[in-house]
Amino acid sequence: MQSVTVSPKYQVVIPKNIRESLKLRPGQKMQVIEYAGRIELIPEREISELRGFLKGINTEFKREEDRL
Repeated sequence: MQSVTVSPKYQVVIPKNIRESLKLRPGQKMQVIEYAGRIELIPEREISELRGFLKGINTEFKREEDRL
């Protein structure tokens, strides 16, 4: 776990190894969520980047009749 400092403008720098592993880009939008006493940053992705991310998901389950 790495530590960051909140600047006087309430800014933080995401460490380089995390930026690289998540392939973050300058100017990229992030969703900010407060959850269970912590802050979560969720990168917004282009729809083209999401292609195939559900590949292999199990669709063999019983659906409710009104959801068909």
